[in-house]
Amino acid sequence: MSSQTPGIQTLGIIGGTGWLGGSIAKALLAKGVFAQGHLVISNRSGSHPLAREGAQLVTDNQALVARSGLIILAVRPEHFADLKIDASGKTVISLMAGVTAQAISKQTSAAAVIRAMPNAAVEIEQSFTPWFCFGEVDAATKSLVQRLFESVGTAAEVTQEDHIEVLSALSGTGPAFPALLLTALARQAMVAGIPADIAQLAAKNVVVHSSQLLASRDAQETLDSLIAYRGVTAAALQSLTDGQFEQQIGKALEEGAAVARKGL
Repeated sequence: MSSQTPGIQTLGIIGGTGWLGGSIAKALLAKGVFAQGHLVISNRSGSHPLAREGAQLVTDNQALVARSGLIILAVRPEHFADLKIDASGKTVISLMAGVTAQAISKQTSAAAVIRAMPNAAVEIEQSFTPWFCFGEVDAATKSLVQRLFESVGTAAEVTQEDHIEVLSALSGTGPAFPALLLTALARQAMVAGIPADIAQLAAKNVVVHSSQLLASRDAQETLDSLIAYRGVTAAALQSLTDGQFEQQIGKALEEGAAVARKGL
């Protein structure tokens, strides 16, 4: 059963067969956020397996806009300049990093722009997606946008566009920070003489499996209790603190956000 908002009966996704747009389209159809025949996606060929799941395929982006009450731009930022659509009177949701809402509004003539920043975990429906509204967006549309992104994980509206730039460098990176930590832990274990296969198993357990405990525990309280124990873990954590670990994370976020603000 479809749960779309009255007045927005059809969603269009430009780039809806790529990994990001395709993951969202698949989840929306599977969960009935939009009914079969009310999700339109565009690509160059006009064909895709998503058609068997109820999506309508088109090759012309403007035709998609004409048929849709809400449009998602799931294209790479560097391809946006070549995207020629007239979305007058429509609301456009952009998934592009580094392209401002004002620039999108100017090029598409959209009545309102929503910038959203999902991450690679859309593939497993575990993304966190912050979103920001530019222009007038009514409560019903906001509710639909929230449900749309909750179909691939969790989501929250932010009140400042710059929050999207910062979160592009945080949650928008998806598995990047965990992958870096896992790689560093495994490599340093190997430096200490641990066989490569054992080092990889141990590091993956820490980053992927043990971290699942934090789903139901407060992170700071967990740290405080481990440090208070004054054991092996406390010594390791103190070493990272002395090495300005948190400041390095802050610098990384600043550098990433600066790129997003400047534009890709």
